[in-house]
Amino acid sequence: MAIAMQRLAIACAAAGAAALAPSAHAGDAPVAEGAAGLSRADCSAGQCTFRLAPGQMLALAEKLVLAHKYDEARPLVAALRSAPGMEIPHGFLEGLILLGEGDAKAAAGQFRAILQAHPEQTRVRLELARALLALRNYDGAEYHLRLAAEDESLPEDIARVIGDARNVIRSNRRFRFGFDFGFAPDSNINSATAAETIDVNFGSTRLPLELDDAARERSGVGVTASGYASLRLPTAEAMSLVFDTNLSMVNYEGSNLDDYTMQVAGGPELRLDEGRTLTVQAIALNRWYGGDTAARQFGARATLQQEIGRDKRVALQLDGRHNVSEINSGFDGWQVAANLTYEQVVERSAIVSASLIGRREFDTVEAYSNTTLGVSGGIGGELPFGINAGLSGGATWSRYDEPQVFFSFDRREDWRLQGRAYAGLRNVRVAGFSPSAEYQYIRVDSNYALYQSSRHRIQFKLARFF
Repeated sequence: MAIAMQRLAIACAAAGAAALAPSAHAGDAPVAEGAAGLSRADCSAGQCTFRLAPGQMLALAEKLVLAHKYDEARPLVAALRSAPGMEIPHGFLEGLILLGEGDAKAAAGQFRAILQAHPEQTRVRLELARALLALRNYDGAEYHLRLAAEDESLPEDIARVIGDARNVIRSNRRFRFGFDFGFAPDSNINSATAAETIDVNFGSTRLPLELDDAARERSGVGVTASGYASLRLPTAEAMSLVFDTNLSMVNYEGSNLDDYTMQVAGGPELRLDEGRTLTVQAIALNRWYGGDTAARQFGARATLQQEIGRDKRVALQLDGRHNVSEINSGFDGWQVAANLTYEQVVERSAIVSASLIGRREFDTVEAYSNTTLGVSGGIGGELPFGINAGLSGGATWSRYDEPQVFFSFDRREDWRLQGRAYAGLRNVRVAGFSPSAEYQYIRVDSNYALYQSSRHRIQFKLARFF
């Protein structure tokens, strides 16, 4: 990872801190330079008085900081604090001094403070990425490098260096790990209908059927936790083995609605060309619902990802797996899915995405087999005051192969709508954890009354990433 830091330092130096400085004031008069680079205004009685305009002070302070002469630079940097129009350069040079002296954590805080109000400051974002690399926060560093690369004013050679640094980070990021825990009030913990009765077929007659409490929606509060781990092992110049594990749980009072899922995946990642990778992994998943195995799956997935220019990315993922359910053997069978996703950086502070979704389920019972098509989209990024936030939503349409004749002679069709909003405070730490809140809304409209539902869920959690 030292190579990435070296390349990033080169990019930062080439970008130049002068881009932060306001233009020299029209009234700044030219002055002669002394031996120390100061402008001598007057000497009398064996003493010399020097006067510097803000622009001159910034130029000298920057020169001293870049030369690592921090003790000499400090008085000038401190003086910039009260100079008009110098808030950004002052904070930036303070951050450079902190980073140069080895306090990467404080430096990152200084750079983040600037970006909260001025996300367009590419040079500040580059230095933040360098500080995050020093803190071994490789995901954060790569994220900010990607945002910085969106700046179309960057010279091509600097953009290339940034791209090289991102490639080095991705190829050398051996281990990632994170987990969170919290609680989630939920209006419909069993994703059931609110109807008290539904009409069913009894011979040639439609009769009302009263639903018991277990078949109707219930509210509750669940204890939540999730975690992930990723291991990358380089095996050749253009290949790595990638292993991923994901765990999630929701625990409610009692055990009949508890929901636990574990998934593991592993396989090679190939760097095919500039900005293009292909990952092929075997997958195993187990989901327990109410203490029973709701799904046990084995299969594989392949992901082809292509960088487009500095700020765009497209990915195609194909997934196929076999499912076995101990709750209902009618769900046993094969599932195949395809997902096409497009991402783009906007305004150097956020990433927007859009996806096309397709899935086909071949189940033992044809009334459960279905075809699903859908779309989704979202935006997420940085807001002022150290807030990370985002909005996303999606819609899917599903049609089943055969009717469930007890409920209807028509084939089942569902529309599933969902939305999500989240916000997190990355600058707040509670024993190393950052707080966040998330709201989810899910609505299912179906021609089968039993499957119509709506759900509101709010999750409060603390998360930590390594």
